[in-house]
Amino acid sequence: MTNAPFGRHATDDGAAPPTTPRADPSSSEGVLPSLGSATEWLNSVPLTASALRGRIVLIQFWTYTCINWLRTLPYVRAWHQRYTDHGLTVVGVHTPEFDFERDVDNVRRAARDLSVEYPIAIDSDYTIWTAFENHYWPALYFIGANGHLRGHHFGEGDFERSERTLQRLSTETGIGDVGDELVSVDGVGIEAGADWESLRSPETYVGYARTSNFASPGGLRDTRNVYTAPSRVELNEWALSGDWTVDRHAAVLNAADGRIAFRFHARDLHLVMAPAAGVASVRFRVLIDGQPAGPDHGIDVDEQGDGTVIEPRLYQLIRQRGHVRERTFEIAFVDPGVEVYAFTFG
Repeated sequence: MTNAPFGRHATDDGAAPPTTPRADPSSSEGVLPSLGSATEWLNSVPLTASALRGRIVLIQFWTYTCINWLRTLPYVRAWHQRYTDHGLTVVGVHTPEFDFERDVDNVRRAARDLSVEYPIAIDSDYTIWTAFENHYWPALYFIGANGHLRGHHFGEGDFERSERTLQRLSTETGIGDVGDELVSVDGVGIEAGADWESLRSPETYVGYARTSNFASPGGLRDTRNVYTAPSRVELNEWALSGDWTVDRHAAVLNAADGRIAFRFHARDLHLVMAPAAGVASVRFRVLIDGQPAGPDHGIDVDEQGDGTVIEPRLYQLIRQRGHVRERTFEIAFVDPGVEVYAFTFG
């Protein structure tokens, strides 16, 4: 996880950090598969492969809680704005990782909040994903005006190479001169590029199917259990304390004052969380090395470290403003009913 670019790799159980193979974008890789199996479309009428002939098409597979996709989004958004009048159609294929990402209303809200204005194909059944034989979030597929795939890129990063591919394909269509200037992108907030030099903590899932480095005595249980945290967790270890039920994909807090600790080394710490069914909101407080977050708070907490889980998404809890070093993160939930899915870092 210390080298860019990277992204999530889907497995039978979900995702894990992948390698990032890339094809030569000038090569032919077949034809654009059908988009007709999308269960719904946002920001557009349904689009078909045949209707897109004559246009350059950029297909991006995404799922809205993926930090790798979030850091890619400002580039794709900028390409959509710059190259649409030069023959480009961007199609975001939303293929969910977590169950709550199958809810179209959640995707619609995320798209609105993140200013995703290009067409979105809802792929909750993984049919478009399967047609592309895709395994990654995010993934880019470049399609020429003749409908042939001309390359792909897996994971985040290598943005100049991707944009040069779009420019070359646009020039081939003959729709104006796009020039060779690259878009200027400055991701802010949760979209800011990772601090790769200091990133030494891996994406870590909380559900028992994919987790690692769990430090609470007795290990994870697949039934309701009261956990205690050790006096210290080592780098990249995590621990629960309180009354939790851990399933394959998440840990669910059954009683107030549950806690999670993680020893990490990264500028940013994020946590994918959701209120459980029937729960409107869950209050929490974040501590770093036993103290309120202060100036190192993320965008979803204040300087005292206070925040609230109000919807299922990725929450940025820590952004170190000064020298990035190894720290101990702790989140204490004032209320029961939170579902916790995964830690990601940047």
